[in-house]
Amino acid sequence: MTDRISLVVGDITALDVEAVVNAANSALQLGSGVAGAIRARGGPSIQRECDAIGHCPVGDAVATGAGDLPARWVIHAVGPHGTDNDAEALLGSACRAALGRAREIGAHSVAVPALSTGVFGFPMERAAAILVDAARSFAAEHPEPERILFCLRDREAHDAFARELGRTGKGIGRRDRRA
Repeated sequence: MTDRISLVVGDITALDVEAVVNAANSALQLGSGVAGAIRARGGPSIQRECDAIGHCPVGDAVATGAGDLPARWVIHAVGPHGTDNDAEALLGSACRAALGRAREIGAHSVAVPALSTGVFGFPMERAAAILVDAARSFAAEHPEPERILFCLRDREAHDAFARELGRTGKGIGRRDRRA
């Protein structure tokens, strides 16, 4: 199997990928963190599309255009708060749903942030384990997207994901340094 899952520390809004995943809230309001960066760089058309969709349940994902971003699409994945009931299952579901949307829209490459680890308060180490496992299981079942890139905000997050890639198997993970 080829290297389909990789890591990078950088700005998700600047990556050369076909789709970026937004760490969304269920109201699809582009507020702070990853969503705020997407809103600031992508422009108001993304929020208008989110407003037209209206809502996305926790553990699911929807897609919009990417406005002025280099990517073609934004996939809005709604992860849980770290204290939610079934938070672990919902986090894995949100990642699989985002990758499923990427496949549905024909994106060959997708960048995924550390969902739920910002204002939603999910512990980074646990999120890394869940998200890497979800991406691996999705990749084992589906040939698309061809490239899954975890775009992480800092070295600490990168290291947590790198440990999980190293722990969970061979032949899929590639560890990039920076975007």
